[in-house]
Amino acid sequence: MPDASLIIATHNRARELSDCLAALAWQSQPEQFEVIVVDNGSHDQTQEVIAAHASDRLRGVFVADPNRAKARNAGIAQARGRIVIFCDDDTIAPNNFVAEHLRAHHDSARPAVVSGPIVNVPDKDHLVAPAARHYSRAFFCTCNVSVPKADLEAVGGFDERYDLYGWEDTDVGLRLRSRDLARVFAWPAYIYHVKPPRAVTLERRRALAVEKGTMAARFIRKAPTWAVRLATGAYGANFARAAIVNARPLRTLYERLALSARPGSFVHVFASEALVDAAYLDALRSALRRAEC
Repeated sequence: MPDASLIIATHNRARELSDCLAALAWQSQPEQFEVIVVDNGSHDQTQEVIAAHASDRLRGVFVADPNRAKARNAGIAQARGRIVIFCDDDTIAPNNFVAEHLRAHHDSARPAVVSGPIVNVPDKDHLVAPAARHYSRAFFCTCNVSVPKADLEAVGGFDERYDLYGWEDTDVGLRLRSRDLARVFAWPAYIYHVKPPRAVTLERRRALAVEKGTMAARFIRKAPTWAVRLATGAYGANFARAAIVNARPLRTLYERLALSARPGSFVHVFASEALVDAAYLDALRSALRRAEC
């Protein structure tokens, strides 16, 4: 039996997935782990990519309904390893990635959630060493995290009611915290997250922000604590800030700047971020009001 099961949920990212799996093939101790790729309703060449990399250590699972929580639960159900590791389909793992996650669990005095640096890079040819800026206080982020399978099962896995983008991993982390798992940030367990400049359009980012705002309201309803409201931005001071900086006249200005400013410039980034912020908070407020009705 493998020591770890590495689960990747993927949707219509065949090219990125191919690079991800190619990197995993070069792990330093391949006998330690298996890879489970959950195709979450893709209609590109994802199945062909999985087939090309399939082996006794790598297999695919198909979940037709595009739902990250459901996909990862399907992977957990198939996992044979004691430790479950999650990473995204657009990541590149250094060759000691799995070994360092397992080392961190071995060295921990009690069951732990282990995470490592997530190093954003423009492409797979520009890989840089992790630095202090890559430290994260996030307890559970599925781009780079591992946890004993028994603890995942004890908290019920991912909540499949998070059927849009956002917060399903934070929700799991909250439930794992209640089991008093240690938090271990393992610097050697870093991973590269490939994020090409301007790969995602502003309209796509706004659409994802709407989904994330809607899911934030679901998270708040499920766990109505001050900590969750702070994490999701659902508190009075933040809404008051948004009422000023995201006022309708300013949004019109942001729209013009986002269209006219040079991509990547300060003005372009500022205007784009303001529009994404407005989309998120509008969706959050709207979903919270619907819940009160």
